[in-house]
Amino acid sequence: MFIRSLTLATLLAVVGPAMAADNEGPLAQDQGKARPLIVIAPSTVDPTLVALKKSLDEPANRQAFSERNMVLYTVINTIGQRDGKDLDPQSTMALIRSLKLGAGAQTKVILVGKDGEKKLEHSGAIELKEVFSTIDQLPAAEKEAIAPTLAPVSEVKAAHAGKAAKSGKPAAPPKPLDD
Repeated sequence: MFIRSLTLATLLAVVGPAMAADNEGPLAQDQGKARPLIVIAPSTVDPTLVALKKSLDEPANRQAFSERNMVLYTVINTIGQRDGKDLDPQSTMALIRSLKLGAGAQTKVILVGKDGEKKLEHSGAIELKEVFSTIDQLPAAEKEAIAPTLAPVSEVKAAHAGKAAKSGKPAAPPKPLDD
């Protein structure tokens, strides 16, 4: 019985960190699709957070925000949200770890590009227009970045069929399986 327990404990010690590394966090899910704007604030009444949310309530700013494929992450005292929807604690901690921030009491505003790189990191108050201008100054390659996707099965079959037709020889019929 002791050997089984020891084996199980050893297995969990080896596999645990590997499984934790698989959870890359919410930023990896947005890479190539959206530009995360992350606000890390000590409280819900933080002036920077309140000002950003108030400016996002304006229709023109909301439209500009969505045209630039942006999503808003807020982290308030280790409680995270993505566009107003709560994140679980593990995702919130993965988000904070992925930003590699130092300790600080000030509010931080971070813009991450579609390529996953930090494009803007600012402590304290910031105007939404400044964030928009940072995005507008990005190179065209980053603006057009999209997530790599797998080709649909029909396209893959068509590509293989095209290769067989070009070779000049008809494709051999598949061999039946023996039982």
